[in-house]
Amino acid sequence: MSSVLVILPDKQFPMSPNTQVIQDIRSFNRFYTKTIGLLNQHILESDLSLSEVRVLYEIGQQARATASQLVTSLQMDAGYLSRMLKKFEKKGWLIRQQSNMDGRTFFIQLSAAGKRLIAGLNERSDNEIQRLIEPLTEAQQLQVTKAMQSVQQLLTDPSSQALPEVTIRHNLLPGDVGYLIYLHGVLYAKESGYNLEFESYVCKTFYEFLPGYNPAKDRIFLAIANGQIVGSIAIAASSRHLVQLRWFLVHPDYRGQGLGKRLLNEAISFCKEKHYQKIYLLTTSMQQTAITLYTKTGFRKTGEKFLKQWGQELYEQRYDMELV
Repeated sequence: MSSVLVILPDKQFPMSPNTQVIQDIRSFNRFYTKTIGLLNQHILESDLSLSEVRVLYEIGQQARATASQLVTSLQMDAGYLSRMLKKFEKKGWLIRQQSNMDGRTFFIQLSAAGKRLIAGLNERSDNEIQRLIEPLTEAQQLQVTKAMQSVQQLLTDPSSQALPEVTIRHNLLPGDVGYLIYLHGVLYAKESGYNLEFESYVCKTFYEFLPGYNPAKDRIFLAIANGQIVGSIAIAASSRHLVQLRWFLVHPDYRGQGLGKRLLNEAISFCKEKHYQKIYLLTTSMQQTAITLYTKTGFRKTGEKFLKQWGQELYEQRYDMELV
């Protein structure tokens, strides 16, 4: 029955706050602020506060900033910003230029002195970062920057973060089966409510399969992203003409991208290449999304029976596809 593709609507499983994730983020925040020195009142050996430096940097980034634009981009109180800008202007770091189109609007730019100030702050900031990453190898430095980019992209716009490229691997390596058993146990427990007996069942199916595993007639397809298994499907030969589709699974993070269909099509293509005549699979009535994919691909239900197993009451269903 391990051919079930685990895809269920999110609304069936109410979300609860992830306490561990929250604690991990708070722990990282404490580490990060301590590491870069943001707990100090003044930064980069200047008499400026963090907020003041943020404003100066933002003005330097914009060719012709206005006070209202700065309030929006920095999400800062307008009165607080106004007092800050007056201070900067008094020190000679800013230039105000009245708009030719609207006399009520003033554009704010850095003066030559302001630009020199920012240049000095940038240099000191670069030096601090260099000292921070100097103990790391080049590969570790790249790992840190990629992680920072991911955090920024995900917290700014989760939909903008592209998933890593997925490749399909056919050969089994040490640890693959153990990880597949782990994925089945964790995901089916979370999404279908299966108990420990299901993981025992998956172990048993692999135990029966592996001694007779022959790549010439059997095939396991593993979807790999960032070196990790994120999906699987297998064809196990039952006879010269009949094969079983097994261990069909897609990690939740990679659903909705067509990966399940891609794996299923590759499995069917292998069966046709080997001139098998029929494919069958066992699933349960709980897996409606998977069943829809099966039927659209050409499988038809050929049997059903009621069972109480894995802590659930369900209908085991058999689906077959004729290849000739």
